Amino acid sequence: MPSTFFGLNTAYTGLLAANAAQNTTANNIANAETEGYSRQQVKQQAASALRVFQTFGCAGACVETLAIEQIRDNFYDFRYWANNAKVGEFDEKQYYMTMIEDYFDDTSLSPGFKTFFDQMMITGLGELLKDPGSATAKSQFVGYASSMADYFNNLAGNMEKLQKDVNQELKLKIEEINSIAGELATLNKQINTIELSGVKANELRDRRALLVDQLSQIVDVDVQEIPIKDTNNPDRVTGANRYIVRIAGGQVLVDNSEYNGLECKARAKYEKVNQTDIDGLYEVYWDNGQKFNLYNASMGGALRGLIEMRDGNNNENFTGLITATGTENRDGVLCDTVTIQVGKEYLRDLNKLNLADQGIINLGNQLFYYDSWEYSIRYDDSGEPVYSYTFTLSPEKEKNPQRLTNDRVNKVANVGTSLDYQGIPYYMSQMNEWLRTFSQKVNDILTSGYTSEGSKGIQLFTADDLTRNDEQFDFPESTRYDMYYGKTKEEALEALKDKRFDEIMGEKYQEFFQEKKQEYLDDVGDPTADEIQERAETLRTEYMRTHPTATEIPTDQEFRDQAEEQLKSEREKAAEREAKAYADEQIAGVEDQLEAEAQQWAQDNFPEVAFKVGVNDDSYYRMTAMNFSILAAMLDDPSRLANRYAQGDGVEQNDLLNDLKWLATDKDRMSFRGCSASEFLQCVLSDVALNAQRANTFSQSYQDVAGTIDVQRMSISGVDEDEEAVSLVKYQYGYNLACQMIQTLSEMYDRLILETGV
Repeated sequence: MPSTFFGLNTAYTGLLAANAAQNTTANNIANAETEGYSRQQVKQQAASALRVFQTFGCAGACVETLAIEQIRDNFYDFRYWANNAKVGEFDEKQYYMTMIEDYFDDTSLSPGFKTFFDQMMITGLGELLKDPGSATAKSQFVGYASSMADYFNNLAGNMEKLQKDVNQELKLKIEEINSIAGELATLNKQINTIELSGVKANELRDRRALLVDQLSQIVDVDVQEIPIKDTNNPDRVTGANRYIVRIAGGQVLVDNSEYNGLECKARAKYEKVNQTDIDGLYEVYWDNGQKFNLYNASMGGALRGLIEMRDGNNNENFTGLITATGTENRDGVLCDTVTIQVGKEYLRDLNKLNLADQGIINLGNQLFYYDSWEYSIRYDDSGEPVYSYTFTLSPEKEKNPQRLTNDRVNKVANVGTSLDYQGIPYYMSQMNEWLRTFSQKVNDILTSGYTSEGSKGIQLFTADDLTRNDEQFDFPESTRYDMYYGKTKEEALEALKDKRFDEIMGEKYQEFFQEKKQEYLDDVGDPTADEIQERAETLRTEYMRTHPTATEIPTDQEFRDQAEEQLKSEREKAAEREAKAYADEQIAGVEDQLEAEAQQWAQDNFPEVAFKVGVNDDSYYRMTAMNFSILAAMLDDPSRLANRYAQGDGVEQNDLLNDLKWLATDKDRMSFRGCSASEFLQCVLSDVALNAQRANTFSQSYQDVAGTIDVQRMSISGVDEDEEAVSLVKYQYGYNLACQMIQTLSEMYDRLILETGV
């Protein structure tokens, strides 16, 4: 049977249990507002009953207080972490897309593309059309063009600064990951040290879960906790656990008390991916030197948002099929070369290209550094165009320790990573494409005509060579691929013939024109003295009529000089009219002959490689929004702006300017993404607005989901002050009852011991 004092021991255990419950309740109340704290409760159970060998069976042996446990449901933690990664991603996108939207905006307070474009193509060109020979109107037009160039320069500068900010924030996030990883590893060690003794480290576990909450917003996380078993006795519970945190699609960050740190290394100038990238973009590496995959498709959190903003190219990275390898002797040094055939539209059209001058290329899963590249168009046996790039690899052993081998042929080559997001490189590329296309069209029109003074027209738009001070690119005809791009061999041959025909027609026309003009001037001769004197008298009479009060009258010689100049000018204009009529008549008679001559020339001179241009040649590829500018010669002398096609036309002729006017709105003359030149902002801003709206919508949506999950999580693990107040009263009653039981038993034992005789 139980001991005489058995009841006292039973009441004592109840007192301890109630006291533990009260203390735990007090702890819950004290931490009601503590971030990350999980509600705790005392786990207790009835002790094993004692066999008393009586008819009533066993006697209850008291209560056992087993542990103080935290109330937490890992299911909601995992859901919260998964959703939090989306919150972090779209928060970053929302913030930076709002800034891009502001950059492209066009308002009265912040004028943008449409304002500057309309000033040039409507206001400036409109005034010039009224008076094509006006030096003031030409100067105003060139001034408006210069303002548009400044706008694109500033816009590109803002985009570069934004890319720099994103890059710097990426580094800060990596440092934050390292800090959290280090603290997690320390907590794991502390938790295991405590729990090996059989006690739950609740507060430390709460701190660890809170850190994972923070980490999940930076990058996607996957947490696994595995019990550590005794290898000698697998059934024994050690109390320790192996806590593993994986990030970015399964890459191990923390493994129990060890963690893998990350570090940022800036790319060298020769390691760019995009032509428009700023210097020093960060790549991320593990402490052991292995590269951290920033472009993992499973990447989530703020890191994903930052990477897609910094490097997002709308899936338009360089990619193609390796068709040949070779070598090239460059200044006595043998360099490997690789030829890559491309099929993507944005690679075939140089105006759309955003490939860096030098960088790293992946050739069949082997990385090589390249120093330059050359773009070419040739024709296959069926007459279809084949577009290729030939990369010259760096001969430096430090960059390329291995030589290129023939087994790379027929394998895929790529530069950079394809990212399905319209980030900063995409918008920079869009600006560059529009500027290159528009500049070519404008320059083609201007250089095909003549100024009011009869001089050959010059280019308006160019680009500054930022590697050489005060120098600009020339954009010669030889670097233009228009004649072959998108054309079959037959079409290209016809275009080459037409080009040659125009050249020899122009030469022949000028020959007829100058011949007749000189003949006319020889026949008419110079003004005679009598003609000059007669015109001088007329000028004097007109001057006296219009200046009746003049005190100083020009001398006779001054009137004769003015008269001689007028007579010569009239003879010159008359000669040009005669010459033009004669040249028009004569050229019509030799058109067929010149056509045949041009056809034969085109067939004889059609090249084996139809077109090729190197990355360092002065092609329009070298033009970007950052270096876009006005030709210095045009800024110095706006009168060199052409306004007519025919040299012999009058100074008021504006047929060339009319073509320039229609360039802004006629999609047949210039098309950008299926729209006219003037609709550039509409196209790009639609992308920006769509991405900004999407970021706003998803950010708000995932924040709402996070709030819902957190409410569900807190409903389980959070501290409810009303509930704790009820528990406090309940445990107080339990404690009081245990005390009363002890008091009652104490009185019984007093009577038994002191008053009962033996």
